[in-house]
Amino acid sequence: MNAVARPDARPDLDRPGVGAVLVSTWRVGTPERQRAAVEAIRKAWESRAWPDLGLLSYSVLAGTDGETLLHYSQWTEQQAYEDFVRAYRDDRNAEIDAAVPGVERVELRRYGAIHRSTVRGATGTGEPPAVVVIVEADFDPSGAGHREEWVDRVFDALDEDAATRPGSGGISGRFHLSTDGGRVLNYAEWESERAHEEWLADDGRLSEAWARVHHHPALTGSRVRRYAPALSLSAGA
Repeated sequence: MNAVARPDARPDLDRPGVGAVLVSTWRVGTPERQRAAVEAIRKAWESRAWPDLGLLSYSVLAGTDGETLLHYSQWTEQQAYEDFVRAYRDDRNAEIDAAVPGVERVELRRYGAIHRSTVRGATGTGEPPAVVVIVEADFDPSGAGHREEWVDRVFDALDEDAATRPGSGGISGRFHLSTDGGRVLNYAEWESERAHEEWLADDGRLSEAWARVHHHPALTGSRVRRYAPALSLSAGA
């Protein structure tokens, strides 16, 4: 089986059998190099047999900053990724690097399957969301239960939002916990970049529930970055 691109450039976020998620960031520098790198990735993968080692899907998102790419891959288990690295990764990366020299591979994080999820809207047209917002929240990995408590606080705040800020443009959110104990990642789909910007700007109406999220005592840092779906690959029939 060869790799095939999904027409909506979006992974099936709720597919069964996902036991591990790998998320990595590449810095490529410009929008032109973003597009070139995505095309190089597509060619490198579609020209080879799908590595049937527990890889379920591989997706790439282009940062709205015009500089970065985010890679989100679904696996049956963590060991499947290690097997892929040993047998299949190097030749694909070599081809991509030859097409787009100077790619900076910034970070790779390992996560478990989805910890909690919410779906609060839908595009209604079958089209992929215009924007994926990646929220990364860091915690002291020595503390037990802090990440789960923080996610629960987010859901409490979202429940309040449903009444006080309806129609915000948020579609869904999937929360992952990193295997190293130190990070929560929220993969959140939005109808538009503008909708997310307006939601962030509405600080004056943030509730006490959101204050408890932002000021959780174990939270050591957080980042919010926006991406557009660019490519999603899976095994062909």
